[in-house]
Amino acid sequence: MLELKFVRNNPDAVRDALVKRNMGTEHLDRLIGLDKEWRQCLVEGDRLKQTRNRVTQEVARLKKEKKDAAAQIDEMRSINARIKEIDDRIRDIESGMQEILLNIPNIPSSTTPVGRDENDNPVIRVVGEPRKFGFPVKPHWEIAENLDIIDFQRAAKISGQGFAVYKGMGAKLERALISFMLDVHDRQGYVEVFPPVLMTEKAMIGTGQLPKFKEDMYACTDGFYLAPTAEVPVTNLYMDEYLEKLPVFHTAYTACFRREAGKHGQDTRGIIRQHQFNKVELVKFVRPETSYDELEKLTKDAEEILQLLKIPYRVISLCTGDLGFSAAKTYDIEAWVPAQGKYREISSCSNFESFQARRANIRYRTPEGPQFVHTLNGSGLAVGRTVVAVLENYQREDGSVEIPEVLRPYLHGATEIR
Repeated sequence: MLELKFVRNNPDAVRDALVKRNMGTEHLDRLIGLDKEWRQCLVEGDRLKQTRNRVTQEVARLKKEKKDAAAQIDEMRSINARIKEIDDRIRDIESGMQEILLNIPNIPSSTTPVGRDENDNPVIRVVGEPRKFGFPVKPHWEIAENLDIIDFQRAAKISGQGFAVYKGMGAKLERALISFMLDVHDRQGYVEVFPPVLMTEKAMIGTGQLPKFKEDMYACTDGFYLAPTAEVPVTNLYMDEYLEKLPVFHTAYTACFRREAGKHGQDTRGIIRQHQFNKVELVKFVRPETSYDELEKLTKDAEEILQLLKIPYRVISLCTGDLGFSAAKTYDIEAWVPAQGKYREISSCSNFESFQARRANIRYRTPEGPQFVHTLNGSGLAVGRTVVAVLENYQREDGSVEIPEVLRPYLHGATEIR
């Protein structure tokens, strides 16, 4: 969330950021208008309260002198009525400003490229060469169904479209990838946590999922939401706290749940886009002066998973028009998917600066006073999409799949799926 004082003092910078994000400025214009009215109400309220104090003293004096104070008492009633009107209006304005601030996105970093959409995302680096197959490549869903390791029909029967049942070596591969990723990130210095996946509304607001993306979330009873990513529970571990020692690095595996509203018709086959999926997340809490160096390191930490799996990938920098709501800067890591002949997102690594920390009230102490930490996170990696990359990049002509060498210890030494 942006600070009201920042918006008030830098309206042109906020307006420019919204334009670069291809967004309208109606919310900003309304916020500026409400802020002006709010300050006017405060001034008038203070003036009236001073007048009330003076009249109260005058009433007391007149009564002490046994004189008629009816006129002053009537004046005081009128002042009290107006003060109540102003106080009520101030509460309404503050509520309205808070709602608007919760819906204004973060200011993009000066190093975030300006662009309209995904077509303007520059490629930062390409790692690995796509394999040259001597046979027609199959898509992952066909490979999985032929090997009987993923069952889409039975998943649809019990849960509907957008779900999958992993079976046999499919289930073991998913589990192996989760353990492998967590082990790598543990070695990289991240402390593993295993958090709940039922989130309060406050937690969802803290990381920016609510209120902006309510239609994409699964709402449960009793005010809970299913976590769309471990970013939500892990970042909110320190909600309303001071962090006495920085930096703090965490990694976590969770199941994730997204309605994918507005994305009907995209990736309808396979497991690239699912309503329930597994993901390993990386989350950092750092001092502001180190946050962009930490973003580079976090991205490299996520990349190492693909390097160890020997899966070709590329890293792109999201332009302002493709940038996520809460992010100031984002790198997307995209794995090569042979059947589609293109790279597909497998991780987003973002620096949110103080945007989430202000919403969740996560601070640290400095000699100059309390400051908000900078938060960062990234997928390390999306597990289902890593399964896609493994099945397609390691497929053989006879329909079997070679198991990447680094995963074999997690699969009791198995070298293939057939």
